[in-house]
Amino acid sequence: MARFDRYMLSQLLVLFGFFSLILILIYWINRAVVLFDQLIADGQSAWVFLELTSLSLPGLIRIVLPLSAFVAAVYVTNRMASESELTVVQATGYSPYRLARPVIWFGLIVALMMSVLTHFLVPLATQQLRERQDEIAQNVTARLLTPGEFLTPTGDVTFYIREISQTGEMVDLFISENTDPDRSLTYTADRAYLVKTDKGPQLVMVNGLVQDLDRRRNRLTTTGFEDFVYDIGGLIDGDRTLRRSASSLMTWELFNPTPEILDEVHQTAGQLMVRGHDRFGEAFLGFVAGLIGFSALIAGGFSRFGLWRNIALAVFLVVVVKGLESTGTNLARSDPALWPFMYLAGLGGLVISYALLWIAAHPYALKRRPQAPGGAS
Repeated sequence: MARFDRYMLSQLLVLFGFFSLILILIYWINRAVVLFDQLIADGQSAWVFLELTSLSLPGLIRIVLPLSAFVAAVYVTNRMASESELTVVQATGYSPYRLARPVIWFGLIVALMMSVLTHFLVPLATQQLRERQDEIAQNVTARLLTPGEFLTPTGDVTFYIREISQTGEMVDLFISENTDPDRSLTYTADRAYLVKTDKGPQLVMVNGLVQDLDRRRNRLTTTGFEDFVYDIGGLIDGDRTLRRSASSLMTWELFNPTPEILDEVHQTAGQLMVRGHDRFGEAFLGFVAGLIGFSALIAGGFSRFGLWRNIALAVFLVVVVKGLESTGTNLARSDPALWPFMYLAGLGGLVISYALLWIAAHPYALKRRPQAPGGAS
């Protein structure tokens, strides 16, 4: 690699890392605020919050990398043009195609990072995140055993605990159950303990009272007890089978799904194949993102007034490519046989970049030639 290529590639990588860090922090903070409120409301610890937000980072990084590559390419190209570095290099005989070589290397690095994320890290993190969320959802202590609050895990059950001791003993328990429209049950106990069994969590209440109100007969029956077992497993979702989603499958599983996988994710083989091609398309888009930004600015040539018009053109072209991405994705998902359209955005960006580089290499090709007297050119 030539010295100029190493210099420009280093500039691209440094700015790429900087913009990636900034954008990831912005996305992460927005997501973390919502997740923090949910976890604190459920009584979870700060460690659980950090764990879940960390597992969501690969998905955020996958979204940010193409945008960071584009911004880095535009910034570096604009700075080198304003400082006449590109003009000096072009004066030595470098063509626009030759100038694009470090940008191509940069795009390959971004595409490799996108491939690692989409094919390995994101599926693993997604599956791990679903497992941890399922564990939290089944955590009875976090969902029900919150002292000092009236909780309604279901629409027909109200749960209240005045205090929980350091040993896990619940003090002054109250449960109101109205699952039957003609009958209302109220449980009160001085103490209670949570016991895990093979049939699910059980609540053992000590020294309490059961009040049974029969609304049809308008009769109240009370029964005292020394100990009573209340099944609170029904207050948690009955279906505890954790199913994998299509986004948590590895790429080779998407292209070669077994009947068990198809039954688990409730999708057809064609739909999973489209998702697999989508991952390759994302890596392809990461390759062309920086190339579009560089090509749009280099096509403008040197200008004393700056390259703001070319920067606006680059932003417009990115919007066009994103539109091609949405169009190709919709076509492929409507009919899996149209899976080649998943690469429409990447191919479109590659064609646009080549066209801009050709314009930069032939600056007078699109301009009218002056007409000599008598009509001769």
